[in-house]
Parts: sequence; structure tokens; C-alpha cells
Amino acid sequence: MTSYLIQLATIGGVTSAGVYLLLERTLTRMLMGLLLISNAVNLLLLTAGGSAGNPPIRGRTSDGAQHTADPLAQAMILTAIVITMGIAAFVLALAYRSYRLTTADEVSDDPEDTRVSRLSDEEAAKIDADRPKPPGLHKDTDAPDELDALPGEEGSR
Repeated sequence: MTSYLIQLATIGGVTSAGVYLLLERTLTRMLMGLLLISNAVNLLLLTAGGSAGNPPIRGRTSDGAQHTADPLAQAMILTAIVITMGIAAFVLALAYRSYRLTTADEVSDDPEDTRVSRLSDEEAAKIDADRPKPPGLHKDTDAPDELDALPGEEGSR
């Protein structure tokens, strides 16, 4: 029982460190946070998979174990590793592109987002009401339109 508590405490510590790093403003720390969280999830899946047992192959035994090991946890971990490597490659590409453009690894605030977040609800509604509507933008109805026609029917182009 204490071994499970130690494992769960370790998983919780790794997850909290990953969340802390993920909330930072630099892309490399965000990447490290993602990697720590994914490793914590892998450890959690391995812990939830249960104790070791016989291989999931008919007729095979391992050290006289009484039950068969669950192969689903191992398969999910392998899938999670592949997904994590894809996400890591994507974040590394973002970090490289950001560094090439700005020579900085830190993600800064967008000035337009800051300006919009300071607006009150009334000011935002007024700006939205004053903005011209694009032509041809209307609510969709159930009436058939030219775009709704199937190829080969009348009215299709």
C-alpha cells in the first residue's frame, strides 16, 4: 500500500512541476512542462495497469505469476509517447521560428488583446454595432439555396 502512495506522490509532484513550467512565458519551459506532464501521465497509466504478471500470450508464464498482465496500459503508454514526441517536435518548431523572428524565447502579450481586454462590455457592444457587416452574410435557413443543390440538378454550376 505504501508503494502505491509513494508512486502517486511522485506522479503528483512531477505533474505539479510540469504545470508550473507550462504556465511560464518562455517556449522552452513550456516544452519542458509538456514533457513532464506527459511523463507523469505515462507513470499514472503504468501504475493503474496493475502489478506485473504473466505475458498476455497463451501458454506463457513468468516467475510463477498467478494472473496475466494487462497489455492495454503498455499500449496506451506507447501511443502517448508517440503523441508526446509529435507535440514536442511542433513546440520546438514554434520555438525555433519565434527565435528566428524575434531573437527571444519569451512569448509577449499582443497589444490588441490587451486593448480589447480593457474595454467594458458596453464599449465592446458599441464597437461591434458600429462595425459594418460583410456583404452576403446572413443566417442560414432551411430554404434550398444555389449552394445546397447537388451536382447534376437544376441550378447547380
